[in-house]
Amino acid sequence: MQIAANLSLLFSEKPLIERIVAAAAAGFDGVEIQFPYEVPAIRLKEELERAGLPLALINLPAADFLQGGPGLAAVPQRQAEFNAALQLALSYAAMVRPDCVNVLPGRLAEGVTREQALATLEANLARAAEAFAVLGISVVCEAINPLDMPGFLINDAEQLDALLRRVDHPNCLAQLDFYHMARQGLDLPACIARLAGRIGHVQFADCPGRGEPGSGGVDFAAALAALQASGYRGWLGAEYRPAGATRDSLDWLARWRAGDYR
Repeated sequence: MQIAANLSLLFSEKPLIERIVAAAAAGFDGVEIQFPYEVPAIRLKEELERAGLPLALINLPAADFLQGGPGLAAVPQRQAEFNAALQLALSYAAMVRPDCVNVLPGRLAEGVTREQALATLEANLARAAEAFAVLGISVVCEAINPLDMPGFLINDAEQLDALLRRVDHPNCLAQLDFYHMARQGLDLPACIARLAGRIGHVQFADCPGRGEPGSGGVDFAAALAALQASGYRGWLGAEYRPAGATRDSLDWLARWRAGDYR
């Protein structure tokens, strides 16, 4: 499994485009970016090629999600906006070639029932999965804990499993974030086993605090052993918040390379 730096959180002391070279210098195998669209696709492609790093993942545009809004994917009244976001992401991804595109479920919108939201999300995930399959890019969907993000539609592996079964598309997979499961006190190996064979991308941070591995209590050795046993061989995205400069938070990377997952 290869390790990608999440450039939306790591190396944030630098402009986004400069974080790619910083990630390469630090020894990462690739990068992921939540919402890269501020950078022209051709510019991002050139910087990735210059640094010799592949792009593991980007997110589909999600409108007001980062500002506390519901986002787009599960809101029936925002279908036209979702369709436009899908077209933008398809065009962008065709240039920068991420392995995966994450379609965020978002928050339950006011005036929308949970079943209405899930039905809309199901249809939009199926549509996105079909569209990105043409490019050879997987669509993933993630669960986010409700303690950090109240109102988020999909919270745990059980709900994510049920959603994937509803969508029932071979190009729609799970994005499993160790931090969001651990934040809820869930058993990581059990979460992995539940989604085995349908995991398209993995992210991690320690818990509590969402810091680098070793700063909290997550048993990464057990989680990574379960992930290996599940057959997953994809990316591990380092999506944590460094306490200071990113370069001062990277002791774990050398340990992991040596097989020490403390």
